[in-house]
Amino acid sequence: MKLNSLIVCALSCFLNGAIAATPPATNVNVTKIWDAAPHNAFTDLIRHQNQWLCVFREGKAHVSPDGAIRVLRSPDGHTWTSAAILRDEKADLRDPKITLAPDGRLMLTAAAALAPPTETKHQTKVWFSADGKTWTEPVDIGDPNVWLWRVAWHKGKAYGVGYATAGDKFVRLYASQDGRKFDPLVSTLFNEGYPNEAALVFDSNDRGYCLLRRDGGAPSAKLGTAAPPYTKWEWKDLKAQIGGPQMLLLPDGRFVAGLRLYDGKVRTSVAWVDPQSGQLTEVAKLPSSGDSSYPGMVWHEGELWMSYYSSHEGKSSIYLARVELPKGS
Repeated sequence: MKLNSLIVCALSCFLNGAIAATPPATNVNVTKIWDAAPHNAFTDLIRHQNQWLCVFREGKAHVSPDGAIRVLRSPDGHTWTSAAILRDEKADLRDPKITLAPDGRLMLTAAAALAPPTETKHQTKVWFSADGKTWTEPVDIGDPNVWLWRVAWHKGKAYGVGYATAGDKFVRLYASQDGRKFDPLVSTLFNEGYPNEAALVFDSNDRGYCLLRRDGGAPSAKLGTAAPPYTKWEWKDLKAQIGGPQMLLLPDGRFVAGLRLYDGKVRTSVAWVDPQSGQLTEVAKLPSSGDSSYPGMVWHEGELWMSYYSSHEGKSSIYLARVELPKGS
């Protein structure tokens, strides 16, 4: 089913009034691209060799022992076919993220939720591929029970924020020279409340930015900034609860995020992120509700392409949105 509509930002019930109003996106085009499994969720998106690749988890339920990673491929964003499926008979594979390594290979990471009995709850793994169809055997990365959620490359080095899934709640910043061996760069990056999922961005001046989700008793997101070598971070409270964040730096210097917002009706949204003021500004509400979000984002030919999942049509399915963002001032 294809939904073509002008999505306006009629913002009403904001958490502590934190999310500002802004001119809405001029056009949002949304298409359902996959719903074959009972539960389809947790997406990421990349453009590689003139092809679109969308990765996500599919399984019997939101949490189920059969979780596998599906890789879809499309030449145009309209027609999608399955390129690969990655399984682990001893684990539920969760939250796949895809990026491009400096050697030109696709790099896919995911957390393996290991079947009991085992001392380790989660172990992050990495696979590589030249074409999205044939993938290497997985390699364990990071530390056991620290979910290395998303990887970003900058100047030939990979960085990722992992969050603890057992014991004390904290996030850890990792760095890697090859995408296969990740060492802690900051062992405790943040430990107030329940910090977890994070997106990293680096600007042309090599400054790093971290959009960090927090749950628990203090469920407001944080925005961190740091200069090289990224060992000292300053944090601003965004005063909004978010989930499944991804963030891009656009060519005009603006930061845009895809995320789940919890103020009023839970939904998947596109929002500006202002590092100076520490404010989120919603620009588009996507067709979504309940179990949703976890976007992948690509800026392509002046338009934001965004994969996400939602259950607003009764079944958790994968969607692709194309968003025309308002011009910067």
